[in-house]
Amino acid sequence: MKMIGSDELVVMFAPIAAYWMYSGIYEWFGCMDKYRLHSQKEEDTKNLVTKRDVIIGVLFQQAIQASLTFLVMQINGNSNHTYKILEPAFLICSTRFLVAMFVFDTWQYFVHRSMHSNHYLYRHVHSWHHRVVAPYAFAAQYNHPIDGIVTETLSGAVAFFISGMSPGTSVVFFIFATIKGIDDHCGFMLPWNPFHVLFDNNTAYHDIHHQVKGHKYNFSQPFFVHWDKLLGTYAPFTVEERDDDGLQARIEKK
Repeated sequence: MKMIGSDELVVMFAPIAAYWMYSGIYEWFGCMDKYRLHSQKEEDTKNLVTKRDVIIGVLFQQAIQASLTFLVMQINGNSNHTYKILEPAFLICSTRFLVAMFVFDTWQYFVHRSMHSNHYLYRHVHSWHHRVVAPYAFAAQYNHPIDGIVTETLSGAVAFFISGMSPGTSVVFFIFATIKGIDDHCGFMLPWNPFHVLFDNNTAYHDIHHQVKGHKYNFSQPFFVHWDKLLGTYAPFTVEERDDDGLQARIEKK
């Protein structure tokens, strides 16, 4: 077994550090009620799991994630060369990054949808994630351990191998995917958020999925919406002002 190098440690732990740093920023935004999709009272009353248990669950999943990332790095490093953070060319880097985004999204869409289609999997596995009815930032990775491995960790591993990303490019990719996943669950529709400009799959889009009426829609995560649109699971929505100084995402009536 090859010794763990500094580059491998970055691949393993940089996304985890980014998770807590970025979600912490949204906790600081907590006073900006006019941009909230759910009030703080709703976070306390609607959600079926405490924030303490969410933190414990996320840390447990991240420990599993780091361990499996180490195994992937070992498999990928059997050729006895040392890892290099630099990629050979920007065009190659960008192409591999885009391929990884597509593969990551594809895996997550079909696994996520199957978790809802299979009553046993939903009841015993995926329903953990939906205990968070009113999503908030650091609950983004709150999952049953099996869900975390199959949906989150394996999607990353498959994207890594198929795209051919180097560990250096994968660091950027996994940090980006982590931040995007947090943003989708943050519960804020901030007007200056660049993710809402670049992606149709945004905070309100995923909030629809967490609503009881939206469980059969908007499975795509975290980047694109093409699978939902192609396979009939896309739910158009509007973001409206609430009477109590805030926002709400609502499925458009057909």
